[in-house]
Amino acid sequence: MATSETVREVLSWELFGTAARELAQAVVDDGFEPDIVIAVARGGLPPGGAIAYALGTKAVGTLNVEFYTGVDERLPDPVVLPPLLDTAAMAGLKALVVDDVADTGETLALVQRIMASHCEEARTAVLYSKPRSIVEPDYVWRRTDRWIVFPWSAEPPVPRVGSLAP
Repeated sequence: MATSETVREVLSWELFGTAARELAQAVVDDGFEPDIVIAVARGGLPPGGAIAYALGTKAVGTLNVEFYTGVDERLPDPVVLPPLLDTAAMAGLKALVVDDVADTGETLALVQRIMASHCEEARTAVLYSKPRSIVEPDYVWRRTDRWIVFPWSAEPPVPRVGSLAP
C-alpha cells in the first residue's frame, strides 16, 4: 500500500484555475469583501493573484516568508524576509491572506497575526490544508495529507547561462 510520502497530490494549471475561482466564490458566498489580498510569497503568489482577479480586488500586497528549505525540510520557525509590506497602510482595511497550503500552518499563523495587528480584519484562504496544520484557515479548497505538487514549483529553476553542459 502506498504511503502519503509516495502518493502525491498533483495540481495542474487547469485545475488551479478552477480551484482559485471556487475559493474566491467561497469568500463571496461568505459575504467577506476584502479591501486587499495579501499573497504569502512565494507559493501564495499564483493563488493570491488569481483570487484577487476573481474577487475584483485591485489592491494586492505580498509578504515574503521563508520556512520550507526543501521537501519536508524547514527552518525552526518561519522568517519574514524583505522587502517588507507597508503595514501602516493597512489600518482599517479588511485583508484576505492567501497561501498555497497550510501544511504545519505556522507560516499562515504568522502572517495572519501580523495582518490582524494592523488591519480591521484578516481572514485566510488556502488551496490546500493538511490535518497537522496548527490553524484552521477561513477558506479551504481541498484537504489532504499528501505532499502537493504545484504547477509553479513542479520543475526545477531554469538553468543559468554558462551552467549548461557542452
